[in-house]
Amino acid sequence: MISQLTQIERQRAILLSLAVAICGLLMAIAGHDDPIGLHGALICLAGILMIFRIGKDYYAPAPSDDRSARYYDDPAKVAIVLAMAWVVFGLAIGDWVAWQLVQPDLTFGAWSSFGRIRPVHTTSVIFGFGGNALIATSFYVMQRTSRARIPDQVAPWFVVFGYNLFCLLAVTGYMMGITQSKEYAEPEWYADILLVVVWVTYLVIYLRTLARRKEPHIYVSNWYFMAFILVVAMLHIVNNIAVPVSLGHAKSYSLFSGVQDAMTQWWYGHNAVAFFLTAGFLGMMYYFLPMRAGRPIYSYRMSIISFWGITFFYMWAGSHHLHYTALPQWVQTLGMTFSLMLLIPSWASAGNALLTLNGAWDKVRDDATLRFMMVAAVFYGLSTFEGSFMAIRSVNSLSHYTDWTIGHVHAGALGWVAMITFGSIYACVPWLWKREGMYSARLVEVHFWLALSGTVIYVFAMWNSGLVQGLMWRTYTESGTLAYSFLDSLVAMQPYYVARAIGGLLYMIGGFVGAYNVWKTIKMESPVGDRVGDLPLKTAAAVLQPAE
Repeated sequence: MISQLTQIERQRAILLSLAVAICGLLMAIAGHDDPIGLHGALICLAGILMIFRIGKDYYAPAPSDDRSARYYDDPAKVAIVLAMAWVVFGLAIGDWVAWQLVQPDLTFGAWSSFGRIRPVHTTSVIFGFGGNALIATSFYVMQRTSRARIPDQVAPWFVVFGYNLFCLLAVTGYMMGITQSKEYAEPEWYADILLVVVWVTYLVIYLRTLARRKEPHIYVSNWYFMAFILVVAMLHIVNNIAVPVSLGHAKSYSLFSGVQDAMTQWWYGHNAVAFFLTAGFLGMMYYFLPMRAGRPIYSYRMSIISFWGITFFYMWAGSHHLHYTALPQWVQTLGMTFSLMLLIPSWASAGNALLTLNGAWDKVRDDATLRFMMVAAVFYGLSTFEGSFMAIRSVNSLSHYTDWTIGHVHAGALGWVAMITFGSIYACVPWLWKREGMYSARLVEVHFWLALSGTVIYVFAMWNSGLVQGLMWRTYTESGTLAYSFLDSLVAMQPYYVARAIGGLLYMIGGFVGAYNVWKTIKMESPVGDRVGDLPLKTAAAVLQPAE
């Protein structure tokens, strides 16, 4: 890591780490009687540790003059390792949360209550695992499809470590009771500011690399990654506009209130699904699936059309989360209408991925890594159809507030997002670390079947649970009173919650297997040379030609 930095770059990294440490120290002093003080101390410690880490190799030999002749992959490597660490942690917490719904006494004090560790699970798997995987794969794909090296040596490290510091502040804050109580936007104001700084740096790196590209065409994956980076920045800033009690207190109050706050939150929440959990991972899919299959994208034109359809339609769909509320009826109808229209570009992407596999189904049969990607495309198509269907007001009256929504979310999260991520990681880890292949193809196969079986058990349990809940809540006696109490419906959920926890356990074991396989691959002593075309061009391509 440090060996790739020149002496001046090491000095810049130390100064940056010192600035982080000073900011943390000031927070610790200002918030000495508030939980923000603990987070200030954590930030200060992170800055100090980074200074010592750089100082340890400060006098190491300078990098060779030909470093610009290779892609800068070290930040991507670290982000992949961190992604696997977060998924192991996040899945373990998630299954613990699932078992708490079966046996509520599985707690060890207030810090481990359901309300505190449930966002620990969601943040760990969405932002810790998914976010690190997106950063890693975007750095990898951006360089190779642009045929240009990342222009800055220090900024990518700031993005990787700054982003993970944000995730650490978030999960530790939840356990201390620090939260905005906003879905997928729980971290308080100071963590939000850190993420803004990191994210703007990320955007600048991406733009600078594309500006230096030697490949004339901007490949479609970069369109999706750019949409992911740009729109998430906009969503995060607007939804988290808040006024802190003071600079020494963690608590803040949103600038919005009432129905405006709800609408802003679900404009953010649904578009976080759109641009964090969809656009970024479509960027992964459009690069790694064709590369692994050895086939060109079935229709490049379709990929561009679906990009613009997803980008435009998704922006208006968030209000379908607020059917039968104080939100104006026309706004609810607008969200429902755009949700139905969204099915067209979503299925275009899913169909494009599956049609790309024409002529390569023998590889799908034999290669579990490619099978991860194929199943991801199937689940993407299923979950987007289900989402559009659930957005219909009459359907929503049955599904909303029930476990059907949980099943829908996890069909997308486990079946689409995690599957395409695992497939992409299994594809690029041997490429990044110059290995012939993964440490064990058999373990990849084991992981695939554990993940698929866990997803199916989980999702079917929640679908059944949600339908039973919705029907019990709207069943009336002949006299017009409710036939079942809420407690009756809760008792009826017991077998489904056990099944959900078992499905989660299988998925968690698969995640452990995957992390072990990745680690053993990294530690293998069998490096191979660069793949053909895996070096940046020194000059721009003379004629228009497709990226690798």
